[in-house]
Amino acid sequence: MRNSDKGAKVASQYAKIRLVYGDLESSDLLTKEAAAADIILHTADCDHVLAAQAIVAGLAQSGKTTYLIHTSGTGVLAFQDFEENTYGVKREKIYDDWDGIGDVTSIPDSALHRNVDKIILAANKTSGGTAHSAIICPPCIYGPGRGPDNQRSVQVYNMTKAALQRHKGFVVEEGVNRWTEVHVQDLSEAFLALVTAALSTDGSKATWDDKGYYFTESGMFTWGDIAQRIAKIAFDSKLINSAEIDHVSKEEADKLTPSGSYLWGTNSLCKAVRANKVLGWKPKQKSLIDLLPEIVEDEARNLGLKKGHAAQAAGDANPYVPAQNE
Repeated sequence: MRNSDKGAKVASQYAKIRLVYGDLESSDLLTKEAAAADIILHTADCDHVLAAQAIVAGLAQSGKTTYLIHTSGTGVLAFQDFEENTYGVKREKIYDDWDGIGDVTSIPDSALHRNVDKIILAANKTSGGTAHSAIICPPCIYGPGRGPDNQRSVQVYNMTKAALQRHKGFVVEEGVNRWTEVHVQDLSEAFLALVTAALSTDGSKATWDDKGYYFTESGMFTWGDIAQRIAKIAFDSKLINSAEIDHVSKEEADKLTPSGSYLWGTNSLCKAVRANKVLGWKPKQKSLIDLLPEIVEDEARNLGLKKGHAAQAAGDANPYVPAQNE
C-alpha cells in the first residue's frame, strides 16, 4: 500500500492480509516481496518501467516456479493514430490475441505501454525459466468497482464529467473512432481465472510467457455514439440545456482532461479469443450503453448537480440541482 489511509481501507475488509507499505519507486522492497511470492498480480501502473524491472528481478532471485500476472491496456493498439496525428477518424484494424498473437507481441516500440509489456513478456527468459508471465490487456473499463478504495474508472466517466461541466456533449474531431469495452467485474473474472490456473499443478491450463497475452473485451463502440447518448441522457435529466454535441479539436480535448485526445479520439480494437479458449472466460455484465444512465447520474452527483439520497429523504421532490446556466 502507498500509505496508511489506503491500508486502513483494505484492512477493514481483509483483516488477515499482511500489508506492506511503499510505492512504485521502492525498487528494493518490490524485489524483496516479489522474491518471496508465488503469484504476483501487478495492477498499479502499466507504464512504470522501474517497478516492472524490480518485480521481475525478484522473481529471478527466488529460484522457484512463480507466476506474474500483469495489467497492460489496449492503448497499446492506438499507436497508428499517434504516429499519424489523427484523431476522431475510423480505422479498421482489429487485433486478435489468438491467430494474430504475433502481431500483438511485436507492436512498434513507440506504442503506449510497449516498453513495460516487453519486460513482462521476457520475464521467463530473464528468470532462467522459473518465472511465468501473462499480460491481461483491458480496453475501455466501465462499471462500479468492488474494491475498498477507488471504484471509478476514467475514459467514459471523464467524458461525462466534462460534458456536464461544459453543459454540452462533445466528440473529438469527427468522432467516428472506435474502442472496445469491458465491465470491471468481468475483467476481474479474467484475473481470477489466471490465478486459479497458476494455482493448479503446473499452470498448464493457461497460456504463459511469449504467448501469454489476453485481451478482455465484451464488445465495440464508437465514441460519437457514446457522446450523443451521454448528451441525451443528461439533457433528458435536465442536467444540461442541449442534446446536441460539439466537435472539439485534439488541443481542446486535452484541455478538458489530461490526454483527452487519446482517451476519446483514438482507435483501439481487439478481439478476446485466448481468455475464452483456455480459461472459459465469458463476459456477463451489462454493456456500456446500458450502464450510461447510471454513469451520468453518478457523475452528476459527484459534481453536486444531483442531490443525494439524504436530501431526497428529507422531502426534496426534485433530486436535481439546476445547471449553472439554467
